[in-house]
Amino acid sequence: MHTLKSIARWTYAPLMLLGLNATAITLVQSGAPKAFLAALLILAIAISFIVERFIPYQEDWNNSKGDTLRDVLHALVNESSIAMSVLFIPLLAALTPFPSIWPESWPLWTQLLFAIFIADAGITLIHWASHHNKFLWRFHAVHHSVTRMYGFNGLMKHPFHQAIELMAGTAPLILAGMPLDIAVLLAFAVAVQLLLQHSNADMQIGAMRRLLALAPVHRFHHLKSSTEGNVNFGLFTTLWDHLLGTARFDADRRFFPGDLGIDGELSYPMSYVGQLIRPFRRGG
Repeated sequence: MHTLKSIARWTYAPLMLLGLNATAITLVQSGAPKAFLAALLILAIAISFIVERFIPYQEDWNNSKGDTLRDVLHALVNESSIAMSVLFIPLLAALTPFPSIWPESWPLWTQLLFAIFIADAGITLIHWASHHNKFLWRFHAVHHSVTRMYGFNGLMKHPFHQAIELMAGTAPLILAGMPLDIAVLLAFAVAVQLLLQHSNADMQIGAMRRLLALAPVHRFHHLKSSTEGNVNFGLFTTLWDHLLGTARFDADRRFFPGDLGIDGELSYPMSYVGQLIRPFRRGG
């Protein structure tokens, strides 16, 4: 069992990243119904829950703190809104006054990597801004109110803030003429990345930490201290954090219950509706 767990620690992240996205690309290339990607995402969520229990980083983070229903509602609303947004891509592309410069002759997987690279830049920058602008922070604070990290935390965002991130990440792509198939694959890749970025699996990523913004790197971002946690803003990569000077990693650092949350916030709403309302309250 020890050997099996050791193998799981080193293979979980690459198998999820490469295996699931490769399967998604294959499905799109074969012309399979888009519903197959929804089923694949459900499988990804199921795998993440299973692995988090097989090789947990913190046993306690697998236990509900009265937040399970709230997190499920966040996930359902946010993933549904992304799916609906993707359907508008062809319309937005048609309304764009510029000629398409999208590299449609490239293989599908390279087009997806290109989309990820561009989207990662926009989302990282708006994420950085959300920690430095009081108005944006009011909405982004919902995401930082978590006191345990597991896969679903990545999907826990205020809808308004998610819309801002979505626009920042996809506006350049839409202007460039991104096709619908790439938009669908990008949305899937984002969902898988969020599951891995907030995972409670004790994954080992070695040198990948220098490039990929996975859980061992992203846990630093969720430290409750506004100074310690003001790092590692990247969604897919750490590239933009290196350029911003906000990349941080310490292999010896361990994270425990009580390390996460918002410094000085002892009464942040726990309910879904309460979190939707909080940014609009005075002093929120």
